[in-house]
Amino acid sequence: MLQPKKTKFRRSQKGRAKGNAQRGNQLAFGSFGIKSLGTKWITGRQIEAARVAVTRYMQRQGQVWVRIFPDKPITKKPLDVRMGKGKGNPEGFVAPVTPGRLLFEVEGVPYAVAKEASSLSQKRINHSISPLDNPSEIKEQRRTVARLKTELRQRQLNNE
Repeated sequence: MLQPKKTKFRRSQKGRAKGNAQRGNQLAFGSFGIKSLGTKWITGRQIEAARVAVTRYMQRQGQVWVRIFPDKPITKKPLDVRMGKGKGNPEGFVAPVTPGRLLFEVEGVPYAVAKEASSLSQKRINHSISPLDNPSEIKEQRRTVARLKTELRQRQLNNE
C-alpha cells in the first residue's frame, strides 16, 4: 500500500479541491496518459490496484509511470462513538485529484492497448478518467504535413 515514510503532522484538514489541475496536467514521460475528469480522493489501494491491472494487461511490455502519490492523511472515528472528544485516528492516506490531473503515463505499447488499459484502470479507481494522446507527437505530425505542403507549393511554382 502506498503511503509516505514520514509525515510532518499526523492529522490534516480536509481542504477544498476547487478548479482544474494547475500542475501534473501535461505528459512528461510517456506517449499516452490517463487523465482525471473530476475531483476525488484516490486511496493508495486504488492506485496500486489500477497499476497492477495496467501492467498485467500490457503483459509487462512498455513502461508505466504513476503520477500521483497518496500523501494526505485521512482520519476516521470508530463505530458507536458519540460526537466530540476530538478528531479520530489516522486510517490511511489519499491523493487529492482535480480535473485535468494525469494519473498514469504509458510508453512502448500501441494506442489500442493503452486505451484498453485505461478502461481497466477506470474500473479499479472508480473515478471518471479519459485516455490522453501525446500532444508533442501531434505537433510533429502537423509540422510534417506543413513541410509537405511547402514542398508541393514550391514544386508548383517551379513548374510554372
